[in-house]
Amino acid sequence: MQQRREKEWNLTIGPDTVRLFILKAKAISAGVNEDYEAGAEHEIEYDGGTRDSHHHDGLAEEEEEDLTARELRELINDLNVDEAAELVALAWLGRGDYDASEWQEAVSDARQRSNRRTARYLLGMPMLGDWLEEGLDALGA
Repeated sequence: MQQRREKEWNLTIGPDTVRLFILKAKAISAGVNEDYEAGAEHEIEYDGGTRDSHHHDGLAEEEEEDLTARELRELINDLNVDEAAELVALAWLGRGDYDASEWQEAVSDARQRSNRRTARYLLGMPMLGDWLEEGLDALGA
């Protein structure tokens, strides 16, 4: 029987809130490829070697992805300083910059960053959802 390790930290940001951010971040990263900009033309090859040009005029998924990104940005911007620092620290923990034993140091370092650009910083991480998930797992939250 595996013993559950005792928590050495208290999260200001709720794990369920982080899980919501994880779902939204994963939805953003699973969106349409960035090379499919509105109005871009792409060549399509069919099985018989026949080719056709496809005009892409803005898919509903792109608009939905933009709304998800905007919503996640707003949610992150609504966090207080402590919650924002913990969210950044969770991403760093999941990315492997810190380990669970360095949690307090990670939060302290994240708190020293400018809080005004937290959403831009986090949304610029290509694997944000995965890293937040791994960060929560590392803390046992």
